[in-house]
Amino acid sequence: LTPAFSPLFSPSPGSLVQAAVTQQPPELSAKVGDTVQITCTGGGSYYGWFQQKVPGSAPVTVIYENNKRPSDIPSRFSGSTSSGTNTLTITGVQAEDKAVYFCGGWDSSSGGYGVFGAGTTLTVKDQPTVAPTVHLFAPSAQEMETGKATLVCLMENFYPSRVTVEWVADGNTITSGVETSQPQRQSPSHYMASSYLSLDASKWQSYNSVSCKVRHEAGNVEKTVNRSECF
Repeated sequence: LTPAFSPLFSPSPGSLVQAAVTQQPPELSAKVGDTVQITCTGGGSYYGWFQQKVPGSAPVTVIYENNKRPSDIPSRFSGSTSSGTNTLTITGVQAEDKAVYFCGGWDSSSGGYGVFGAGTTLTVKDQPTVAPTVHLFAPSAQEMETGKATLVCLMENFYPSRVTVEWVADGNTITSGVETSQPQRQSPSHYMASSYLSLDASKWQSYNSVSCKVRHEAGNVEKTVNRSECF
């Protein structure tokens, strides 16, 4: 294959009006986290897939040479070929994947993608916001024996990913000794995170109660541990 066959190659917007290969389906609707597939036949031995988010804009190559992915394209995009059919799979669809996707067949005579499918319009349904489920864990007796006390605030099953955490002891905000993780995917459509409050055991024993206050656009959640009820 010629050097023109590269992940940087994208067809011009005008060329996308051609429909010399069969691409199915013409429309797809998915929720965030779903897996979708688009198929293409009749394009020869090599296929590429192109994403066009705005009509008339330059399309972006998401797959080339059947199954290769440019380095700046997320790993949820993949390509495969079986029995003459090339398939674009998006595993764990995200809201930003809403676009028109075109299949391109390699034209050996011109040394480029010369024939294109009619396009598949992917619509991504908005996902409802979900407030986090919060668990607050007091220090263990074993840790207390070492002179340290760590409280753990675990946040689960929330969407979208942005949360803020405030630690409060006896009505006063604590900022020292606090470490909060970046949200991580717990499932294709939900996130989890954790926050830690590290104290000296004597400091923990001086408090009556400690609270973890979690703020999220779907709702705020507060959990409290009363020291007298521990152990």
